[in-house]
Amino acid sequence: MGEFICRIFAWPLVKFYEATGSYGLAIVVFALMVNLIMTPFMAKSKKSMMRSSRLQPQIQELQRRHEGNPQKLNAEMQKLYQEEGVNPMSGCLWSLIPFPILIALYSVIRRPITRMMFAADSVVDTLKEYMTTMGWYAASGARADAYAEVKLANLAHQHWDAVSTDLAGKIDKLMDIDFNFLGINLGEQPSVSTLWQGPYTWAAIGLFLIPFVSAALSYFSMKISSASNPTTGDAQSEATMKSMNLMMPLMSIWICFVMPAAMGVYWIANSLFGMARDYLLNKIFKKQMDEEDKIRAARRSEREKEMEAKKAEYERLKAEGKTSVNTNTSKKKLQASEKQKSDERKAALDRADRAARRERLGIKEYEKPASQVGNRRYARGRAYVADRFSNPENAEAETLAAAEESLNAPAIDETVTEELPAVEAALDTVEEAAADAAEELAEEISEEAQELKE
Repeated sequence: MGEFICRIFAWPLVKFYEATGSYGLAIVVFALMVNLIMTPFMAKSKKSMMRSSRLQPQIQELQRRHEGNPQKLNAEMQKLYQEEGVNPMSGCLWSLIPFPILIALYSVIRRPITRMMFAADSVVDTLKEYMTTMGWYAASGARADAYAEVKLANLAHQHWDAVSTDLAGKIDKLMDIDFNFLGINLGEQPSVSTLWQGPYTWAAIGLFLIPFVSAALSYFSMKISSASNPTTGDAQSEATMKSMNLMMPLMSIWICFVMPAAMGVYWIANSLFGMARDYLLNKIFKKQMDEEDKIRAARRSEREKEMEAKKAEYERLKAEGKTSVNTNTSKKKLQASEKQKSDERKAALDRADRAARRERLGIKEYEKPASQVGNRRYARGRAYVADRFSNPENAEAETLAAAEESLNAPAIDETVTEELPAVEAALDTVEEAAADAAEELAEEISEEAQELKE
């Protein structure tokens, strides 16, 4: 399976080399091909991430509103994502695809004879034996032989005439690959020692700078790509993301130093194409989403105006007494509403009746201070003045008077729960006694009138 995947990536690389005649340019074109293929998928991911970023104010409002209720918060966030067409996991999925491509390309670059030229392992053994005999190649330890095929392919190019003549019929499918690109041998590994071996040539300096150029471009590429990513507002998460954005370029320096320079060239080209792609996508989607926000704001404004108009119309009909009962209201709710209205009317009649009886009997209702709530006489403060804002010129004097009047006064009004019910009972007793006396007096008058007639 791994060999089949490598063949998929090796075939276009070979065709690009045959078309351009340059190994480095073939890698650059290969990087361009990968970015073009990935653009539709990355565009979908970028669009979802940008939309998610614009939803952050609403997400933070949901987090504030449903703090302490994670189940409700998750449900509301899922509803918001569904309404806005956002998939928060899409960005994570597509960002992982370049890694398998990088691994497959590394296998092709590391083993150009068997992975890129599709030659058999016997061809590698034949070349190794022949070049060892000619004194061009010296077998090293297992660690150094990881790039043995790169060295053999490079030596075959340097001695192509001799190799093709002496090994005719034994090295089928072997290609003459020139690893030089802009004066740099892309089959070699960058090394600090290359700067100190002989004069400072462009090849040595360029080979040494490839890892650092790759890391710098990788850093800027990640900065541009993450510019549209949503911020979580979590300081720890943001610090972790910043650390990852710094660690990845540092790791690329180490990777480019331990691999052939061709991998560094691919990384550089991939970062440049990725930066251009992200810049264009950010620009296109920003303009598109600005238009969507304008349309959404216009619709929201129309809905608010419509609701205000309906509310004003309802208030007008209510004032004119033309509102109708909702036929969809259940019978139980209608009965409850009617009972509440009946209880309110009965309570109002009872209050009016009690007030009339007090007035007939000359009983004054107990006066409560403005600060009293329930049986707490100074619940709003001992210096409370109700109209201190509407009547500010007299507020200071009234405040001082209220404070002086409440000085040393009890805080609890016991008459609210004890005296007033007793007064109500006394009123009922007095009225009953008066009714009995009136009835007895009427009977006496009737008897006396009867006697006078007789």
